[in-house]
Amino acid sequence: MTIADAPTHTTADPQFEFDEEWRQWHRSHEQVRADPHGFLAVTGLHWLTAGPQRFPDVPGEWYTGESGPVVTLGADEKLVIDDRPIRGRHEFGPIAERGGVTVGIDGGVLEVARRGGHDILRPRRPDNPLRVAYRGTSTFPPSRRWVLRGRFVPFDTPRPTTVGAAVEGLTHVYDAPGRIEFTVDRVPLSLTAFNGHVPGSLSVLFTDATSGVTTYPANRALSVAAADEQGRVTLDFNRATNLPCAYTDFATCPLPPVENRLPIAVEAGEKTPYERLAGDPVDRS
Repeated sequence: MTIADAPTHTTADPQFEFDEEWRQWHRSHEQVRADPHGFLAVTGLHWLTAGPQRFPDVPGEWYTGESGPVVTLGADEKLVIDDRPIRGRHEFGPIAERGGVTVGIDGGVLEVARRGGHDILRPRRPDNPLRVAYRGTSTFPPSRRWVLRGRFVPFDTPRPTTVGAAVEGLTHVYDAPGRIEFTVDRVPLSLTAFNGHVPGSLSVLFTDATSGVTTYPANRALSVAAADEQGRVTLDFNRATNLPCAYTDFATCPLPPVENRLPIAVEAGEKTPYERLAGDPVDRS
């Protein structure tokens, strides 16, 4: 093929624009995932109890109760909170469900959080082998076939919805504002939606016929922009992503509601991480 025969792409090429926009989105998503203090940096998951405990990778002696997490630091130990060194005894106060604070520790940071009614600690260190060895996540090629139009149908009142978690025995409760109805190959489908990070936006957890075959078996997530005045939404399954539990056992990710198990194969979005494939290590240190 000569140079004159070679295909060219311009910003006026809709397919090129579609593919490039997706590539830019996924690069950005991968950068967040591999942040020095992101979930790939988590080195442990510790559950606080009423009895004082020490953990091998966390400074101090910890317990929790009605007043929230409390730490007593040894003479040679400290935390850093808002750029201020903390020594001795420190009370964090009650932490809201799905809330948390991040404090500095030697070599990284420590997440003090509450999940499923339990206070937890998660140290995060940039040199964690899982993060250092991370090589990206494989995906299906982006396809316009999986950009679907749907309709958001709000419930009369938000429905408290209890779902399981990646940690056995743990549950999460979310208020579901409604469901999203859509079709694939003329098959009517619907997904219960939770509130997204941006006001008005939605978040969907789901599994499908690819789960456990080419995609992570427990869950995938999809962010959906706010519905318009007619309730119309766009489901771009090319942007279906893995949750942290797909990479590490130190995550408490929610599982999809039972009704969000799609009977079709959604061959779009992120696939099973290399870290979960046979023969590849998962960080359980």
